[in-house]
Amino acid sequence: MPRLATITSSITPTMQLVKSRGFATSSIRHSLDKLRQKNRDDVVITFAKRTALTRAKKGGFRDTTSDQLLYSFLSTAMPLSGVPHSAVQDIIAGVCHTPSPAYEVRAAALAAGFPETTPVEAVNRLCSSGLMAVRHVSDSIARGELDVGLAIGYESMSNHPRPTPVFGSEAIRNHAASVDCAKPMGWTSEMLALDYDVSREKQDTYGLVSHTRASAAQKSGKFKDEIVPLRTTVLVDPKDPSNTAREEITVHEDDGIRHGLTMDKMRTAKPAFKDYGEARSTGPNSSQVTDGAAMLLMMPRWKAEQLGLDVLAKHVGTSVVGCTPRVMGVGPVYAIP
Repeated sequence: MPRLATITSSITPTMQLVKSRGFATSSIRHSLDKLRQKNRDDVVITFAKRTALTRAKKGGFRDTTSDQLLYSFLSTAMPLSGVPHSAVQDIIAGVCHTPSPAYEVRAAALAAGFPETTPVEAVNRLCSSGLMAVRHVSDSIARGELDVGLAIGYESMSNHPRPTPVFGSEAIRNHAASVDCAKPMGWTSEMLALDYDVSREKQDTYGLVSHTRASAAQKSGKFKDEIVPLRTTVLVDPKDPSNTAREEITVHEDDGIRHGLTMDKMRTAKPAFKDYGEARSTGPNSSQVTDGAAMLLMMPRWKAEQLGLDVLAKHVGTSVVGCTPRVMGVGPVYAIP
């Protein structure tokens, strides 16, 4: 996968960055050399696929239930992995807002052809739920508990948008940081922009770069190999509740990329959260609300060699760090120093 190779090569820190953070360059080089070593017990990824990522309420998966989305993805993608369903010893799915997700994951897995002997688990760390699924599978493989595991992330924000938490505890309601935990992401985005002086212009500039790059990548086909096209249905007239007629479509590309975006369009975009802070976040300079799914098939390197599978990457470790709820979006800065 050329794009994966590009991503992994970009994580090598430059010497200038290393020096600015006070690290010994010899130590960094030694660590990087160690990371690149190929060991028999490395936890490796042999298969990585995703659905197209579509706009909630508006995109190609808007009328697809979360269980149907997961079932369709599993039943379509897994046969492409080169590994029989029966070889998978555990399935861990990261998902935020789907009610009773463990039941849904189990049901979808069985319908997609996994045997009853393959267990499932659902994990939730909100935005990083899918990454936590990868961590759980990797940890189990590293400890010798699994030979083959499947990590999944999936979400249908069209059908299961973020619920607003309601706290019954008076102690929680009287604790400022606890109250902030329940605030929506738009609010935390605006608070972070105020606290760290991230201007509307900075956000617009970065958003334009992001959409421009994504547009060029999509048009040149860079995403094509990582996306599994799925057949689904959409309501013919979603504005008419009495019309239940559906049409079949194939969802094969991300539909939230804004092609032809310009700085003038960025500047004239309306604030997305006009009641919070200085309302610097807009649709084009923020991440969209999305429907979609992704999976990684993981195993020890020796198992991949035994099965004759190509290794795409190896999973080395995961870092999680808590931060002030008011500015929770800054978390990755501390988790990935």
